[in-house]
Amino acid sequence: MIRKCLFPAAGYGTRFLPATKSMPKEMMPIVNKPLIEYGVEEALEAGLDQISIVTGRGKRALADHFDTNYELEHQIAGSSKENLLKDIRHLIDACTFSYTRQQEMKGLGHAILTGEPLIGDEPFAVVLADDLCVNPEEGVLSQMVKLYRQFRCSIVAIQEVPADETYKYGVIDGEMIKEDIFRINDMVEKPAPENAPSNMAIIGRYILTPDIFEIIRNTPPGKGGEIQITDALLKQAKDGCVLAYKFKGKRFDCGSVDGYIKATNYCYENLYQA
Repeated sequence: MIRKCLFPAAGYGTRFLPATKSMPKEMMPIVNKPLIEYGVEEALEAGLDQISIVTGRGKRALADHFDTNYELEHQIAGSSKENLLKDIRHLIDACTFSYTRQQEMKGLGHAILTGEPLIGDEPFAVVLADDLCVNPEEGVLSQMVKLYRQFRCSIVAIQEVPADETYKYGVIDGEMIKEDIFRINDMVEKPAPENAPSNMAIIGRYILTPDIFEIIRNTPPGKGGEIQITDALLKQAKDGCVLAYKFKGKRFDCGSVDGYIKATNYCYENLYQA
């Protein structure tokens, strides 16, 4: 029912300069895997095996990573190091990968719209790779796909954040319809704490119905002069229904240095050494 997952990956990653001057931020390693590989693993666990990536200038490493490196594999064949490629080989075999390029950085809404030719007229997931989500029992996308099967509408993942950090996120106001599930009444992009409708912030996991593309096309630039997915989703919510889901699991903001270090320590202790 949902087969495709879109990864907007054209941003510059300026919070990690100078490292991201020549390396995509999505390729920054958490222990021994790049961020985007964790995201693709989460998508595949949820049954989404058609991976679409919106790239930009200087992002060829993303396509190279999800491809076979014959010279490297020949060099380490038969050695103890060959097993280190087991996980990425599985993803390459199990998924199909398609790519398109975002010519200008005009916001997340525009990045998602750029992916329309790869998605077509069907529901799809969106993963922002620098939001690393971990839940050993069931990944966040798996949880959201189950909800979509029940409600058949767009869904955003949310978590409670400190009130003084609402300016970093899209923030929702909603009516609880079930434990951890809210019907959205309002959404505000990066509000000042005194203007925030709640402390429930949208993080980088979405399931979107295909009518979102036409809504984005008709959405004027918003906060920062960019086309915001928050504004498009608010229009969709007012015309129909958008749900917010307080997911189970941990989330690390790997676009920040503090979050990146916390994610690395957590994954080293709980995944790498397990």
